[in-house]
Amino acid sequence: MTAAEPVELIIGGMTCASCAARIERRLNLLDGVQATVNLATERAYLASTGDRHISEIVSAIEAAGYTAALPADEAAGQQEQPGRGGRALVTRLAVCAPLAVAVIVLSLVTPWQFRGWQWIALLLTVPVAGWGAWPLYQAAWRTTKHAAATMDTLVSLGIAASFLWSVQALVFGGAGQMGMHMPFSLAFGQVGQGTVYLDVTAGVTVSVLLGRYLETRAKRRSGSALTALAQLAARTASVLRDGTEIRLPAAALVPGDEFVTRPGEKIATDGIVLDGGSAVDASLLTGESAPAEVGPGDQVTGATLNMSGRLVIRATRVGKDTQLSQIIKLVTDAQATKSAAQRLADRISGVFVPCVIALAAATLGFWLGAGLPGQFAWSAAFAVLVVACPCAMGLATSTALLAGVGRGAELGILVRGAQALESARQIDVVALDKTGTVTTGVMTVLAVDPAADCDPDEALLLAGAVEDASEHPVGQAIARAATDRFGDLPAIAEFQSIPGAGVQAVVAGLTVVVGSARLLASRSMTVPADLARAADLAEDAGRTAVLAGWDGAARAVLSVADAVRQTSADAVGRLRELGLRPILLTGDNRRTALAVAAQIGIPAADVFAEVGPQGKIKVVRDIQSCGVGVAVVGDGVNDAAALAQANLGIAVGTGTDAAIGAADLTLVAGDPAMVTDAILLARSTLRTIRQNLSWAFGYNLVALPVAALGYLNPLLAGLAMSASSVIVVTNGLRLRRFKAGRRPVKAVRPAAAMTPELAEQRS
Repeated sequence: MTAAEPVELIIGGMTCASCAARIERRLNLLDGVQATVNLATERAYLASTGDRHISEIVSAIEAAGYTAALPADEAAGQQEQPGRGGRALVTRLAVCAPLAVAVIVLSLVTPWQFRGWQWIALLLTVPVAGWGAWPLYQAAWRTTKHAAATMDTLVSLGIAASFLWSVQALVFGGAGQMGMHMPFSLAFGQVGQGTVYLDVTAGVTVSVLLGRYLETRAKRRSGSALTALAQLAARTASVLRDGTEIRLPAAALVPGDEFVTRPGEKIATDGIVLDGGSAVDASLLTGESAPAEVGPGDQVTGATLNMSGRLVIRATRVGKDTQLSQIIKLVTDAQATKSAAQRLADRISGVFVPCVIALAAATLGFWLGAGLPGQFAWSAAFAVLVVACPCAMGLATSTALLAGVGRGAELGILVRGAQALESARQIDVVALDKTGTVTTGVMTVLAVDPAADCDPDEALLLAGAVEDASEHPVGQAIARAATDRFGDLPAIAEFQSIPGAGVQAVVAGLTVVVGSARLLASRSMTVPADLARAADLAEDAGRTAVLAGWDGAARAVLSVADAVRQTSADAVGRLRELGLRPILLTGDNRRTALAVAAQIGIPAADVFAEVGPQGKIKVVRDIQSCGVGVAVVGDGVNDAAALAQANLGIAVGTGTDAAIGAADLTLVAGDPAMVTDAILLARSTLRTIRQNLSWAFGYNLVALPVAALGYLNPLLAGLAMSASSVIVVTNGLRLRRFKAGRRPVKAVRPAAAMTPELAEQRS
């Protein structure tokens, strides 16, 4: 195993942020190891292993009091452990909850305190404090043996101390006298001399167990998108061997294998259609609801659903190279990252528990020194121990990031990491590449303008038949348009290709010339005035004007261009609604760029044309030098450097691997309208992370002093502690309801301005 090879480990035994921080600190102390530990996913992500064998790293984690295993070993044993632990947790709750409710009611409702009630409460509390809290004691002891402290240490100390104090009060302190009544108070300073804390013992135990159960369920829900992605892959494939179909595991496919996919089946892996046609539903990967029609020569993606026809496909990418595997890797890597705020929270979590224990001891000593009765001092110390919640700090970022990144994956928006979310907040200008981003990247016939005596369908059919033999992109666009409209094209004879001018052939007895006006003139064909005007208008609009003629005259003008995506204008409008300034950044000629910009609503002042890869970087840097954050949206190799330079790089998923690799966000479907959805999702996720961190820090900053000053009953402190972590996780889960698509967007600030120097750079 090399130092550059990333490794993922499944960690067992973590219960709070202190656990995650401790493991992360222990791993990063190893020379050459770079590790991140995520409490929500219960994973350790190692960017580098420092040339150490994985067993050495596992041993270091086990030495800290936890378990570790490779994901490959998860199915063998690691998955079973949570299942058994989950069932045991439910069993403990089912037994302990009724007992705890009975103890709490007896302790809090004074009129119901019959003669000898306190001894009945003790009997009911014993199984809760012993058997119910046993997992908490085990976890606390495991970390204590390694000279560490976690949330389990706090809770165990609080439960054990409150129980032992109660036993002492019952046996030696007079609380066991028959007929004793104990009133309930929110503040410890108002309780009577015969105070016992059996309600605290039972209530805190059950509230912690319930909180753990709710946390586990919520964390599983927040990661359900990644689980769903992993389950999308087809399990088997019908592979063709010597003309015979053989059912094999999809994992056994190799590049070059040919396999059959029937209606209703998932496509086994990425490939190219060799035979057949069908509609393919890729909504689970791309977020697009409309199925795409595919036929011979079209690329298909593994895990998408074949809906209508039989397809014969040649595998091109298998295993970890498939698009699904790459998506899963991107999502997993994103969940391993941490924002700057989370890194601060982790540092605080590492010392949080020892500080709380010290505060509890100081609280006990202060009140005893102040001359207050022992039960008063112990009550405040109990409250300090059980009200502290380091879990909330550990889960604040991880659960929100897990839910946000997972929801993005469902919508076809891939987030590279927490840094991308932080960058989305700083964006003022969005630079859109033209070819392949704003446009489809494929030459298309946009219009056929016939002469007065010509039918447009006839012109397209004849021109398409001639161009079908051409290899030029413009000619192929005309042939493709004719084939899509008419199906089979007429046979041709005497085909000629004139480089730089056009093509000529005989179709149905007619000598048809397709190309420039110069080519038609060389064949003694006249160009009517109306066709000349149509050609000029097409050229002015940034299109390629192709003339088709026969019988001595030009008969039609075919306008060919890289078609603007239908959603591009909507994307530009929505960016403006967000208070962002869209600009067009392209290497194409200025006339074409201006024509495209006019179609999508970008003014000429915001068009940067005829700029190569280095020029794009310069434009981005110049805008950034004005203190303006820039997002770049692109798809090509020539966009990769600009994507990396930008504050936020957004790659169109239909583009090149270089562009996707350099981007912070990737739009799997290639729809520019999703740029706004991606920015909104990033902002929503970051806002949720900040809300969670504000709550986690604010809760502890308020709760601990209140508990230490004696204004919080220990039972309520335990309930508040459990509720705190559940609130953080539940708030993160709101991101699962994020909706993409057209909807009103509130502008957050006026569009960013650019300097006159940048305006001059356009030309």
